[in-house]
Amino acid sequence: MTTSPRRVRRLPLLGATALILPLLVLTGCGIIPTAPAAPASGAVDFEGVQSATIQIEAVGTFVDPEQGGYEAAGRGSGFIVNDEGLAVTNNHVVVGAGTLDVWVGGDTGTTLNAKVLGSSECLDLAVIQLQKGDYPHFDWRKGEIATATDVYAAGFPLGDPTFTMTRGIVSKASTAGETPWASIDNVIEHDAKIRGGNSGGPLVDGKGRLVGVNYAGNDQYDTNLAIHRDEVLAVVDDLAKGESVLSLGINAHAIADEEGNGLGVWVSSVAAGSVADESGIEPGDLLTRLQGVTLASDGTLSDYCDVLRTHGVDATLDVDVYRPSDGVYYRGQVNGDPLEAVQVVSQGGDAPESGAAAGEFVTVTDDSGAVTVEVPAAWSDVDGSGYTNDDGTWSSVIATPDMAGFSDGWNTPGVWVSASPDAAQNTTTDALLASANEFLLTECTSQGSQPFDDGVHSGVFEIYEGCADSGAAYLFLAAEANDGSYIITVAVQANTEDDLAAIDRIIGSFVAAF
Repeated sequence: MTTSPRRVRRLPLLGATALILPLLVLTGCGIIPTAPAAPASGAVDFEGVQSATIQIEAVGTFVDPEQGGYEAAGRGSGFIVNDEGLAVTNNHVVVGAGTLDVWVGGDTGTTLNAKVLGSSECLDLAVIQLQKGDYPHFDWRKGEIATATDVYAAGFPLGDPTFTMTRGIVSKASTAGETPWASIDNVIEHDAKIRGGNSGGPLVDGKGRLVGVNYAGNDQYDTNLAIHRDEVLAVVDDLAKGESVLSLGINAHAIADEEGNGLGVWVSSVAAGSVADESGIEPGDLLTRLQGVTLASDGTLSDYCDVLRTHGVDATLDVDVYRPSDGVYYRGQVNGDPLEAVQVVSQGGDAPESGAAAGEFVTVTDDSGAVTVEVPAAWSDVDGSGYTNDDGTWSSVIATPDMAGFSDGWNTPGVWVSASPDAAQNTTTDALLASANEFLLTECTSQGSQPFDDGVHSGVFEIYEGCADSGAAYLFLAAEANDGSYIITVAVQANTEDDLAAIDRIIGSFVAAF
C-alpha cells in the first residue's frame, strides 16, 4: 500500500469533484431521471444552460495522500464552447484519467467519449474534445463583470445525473485564487453555492452567457470561486491546440501537516506522455522542490506555479521528489536528466522504514536563505547564523531538540549543514573529512569512508558508532556541487532508531543556492 509521507491537514477550501468509489460506479446513484429531449445546436440562452452543460466521469488509478492508491471514478462538470463539441472543465477533474465518459445535458442514455487536448494544473483548466457532432454551446459574456452581478452556478453535484443551478451575486469581481490545487491571478468570488461534482461547471449571467469556470466551494465558509472569464479566454485556444500552459502534466494538490507546515505538491495522477511522465514522476509522489524552491510552503500551489511562470514549462528544471511507497528521495530534472534515487547513507545501506521516514518533518533554512534541509519536527531549536573560518564564509543552519545538549555532548541528536562558495576554492572534501576525523576518531569508531554522489554533489562521507560510549552514531559528509560553485558539509548525530531513520531524509533533502 502507498502511504502518506506524513499526516496531512484538511484545508478548509475543498475541491468540487465528486469521488465515486468502484461499488458506486457499478450500482449507480439511485433513480435516474428521464433524460431531456435533445436540444438544437447553436449558442444557448438562459433557458438552454442545461443543454450545453456536461457531466464528466474520469476513470483510472489515482493515489491519495491519506487513502493510498485506488482505482475509481471521479465525476465533475464542464461545458461546451463550440458546436463541434469543444468543452472546458477543470484540470483536477480529468488529468491522469484512463478513460473519460461524458453525458450532455443530463442525457444519461447517451455516453460519449472525450479526449483531453490540453490542461494546466496552475490554472486548474482543461480543454477536452467530445466526439464530433453538432452541439449546443455557450457564448461568453461581453463587457464588464461587476460586483453584484447576478450569477448562476450550473452542474451535476455529487455525481448525480440530475442537473442543478444555484443563484447568487458576484461578491468580488476579481481576486487572487491561491488554493491547494491552483494558483490563479484573477478569480471571481460569488455566493452561488458550488458543491462536490460541480467542478468545471459554468458560471453564467442572467442571459446564459459565461462569466467563469467554477473550481472551488465550501459551504461552511460560504466560499465559492470561479476562474474569471478573462483568465480562461487568454489560454483556451492554446489548450485546444494541445499546448502546455503552466503545466508539467500532473493532477496536483499542495499538502500541509496538522500545524500548517507545507510539505510539498502531491501528485495524485500523471498525464501520459507529459513532461512529468517523461521525467519519471509517478502518481503518489511528493514534489518537495522545483528549481531550488521549496514547494507548498503556504499550503498552496503558488510556489510551484511561480517557478513555472518564471522559467516556462519547456525549461530544464531541477526537481526533488519524495516517494512514500519506497521511502526514498529522488533527484533529477524535468525536460532534462531523469529522476534517480538519492544515495542512501544510513547504516547497513538500507532505506529507512517507511513509518519512521514518513514522520513529521519540517524544512529549516539558514538566516541568509542559502541552505535548506528537512529535519524531524521535534528538532525545533534552530540556529541559522553563519560563520567564517580559514576556508571562507559559510552559510549554516543547525537543528536539534536542544542546542546546548547537541553542542556540548553525545546525548542529543541534531544536524548541522554548512555551505560556502569561498571554501570551494580553498579546500577539498577529503581535507574536510580529515579535519572532522581529527576529533571524531578520538571519540567514535569509524565504519570507513565511502564515496557520495546524489546527482547534484559528489564527495565522501563516513559513519561513526559508539561515540564516547554513549551509543550515539554520527555521520559526516563533505561534498562539492558538480558545477564547482560551492562546497557543503552535513553532520548528523543520531541517538535513537528514529534518528537513524531520519538520516536518509536529511541527506535526500539538503540543498544550497548561491
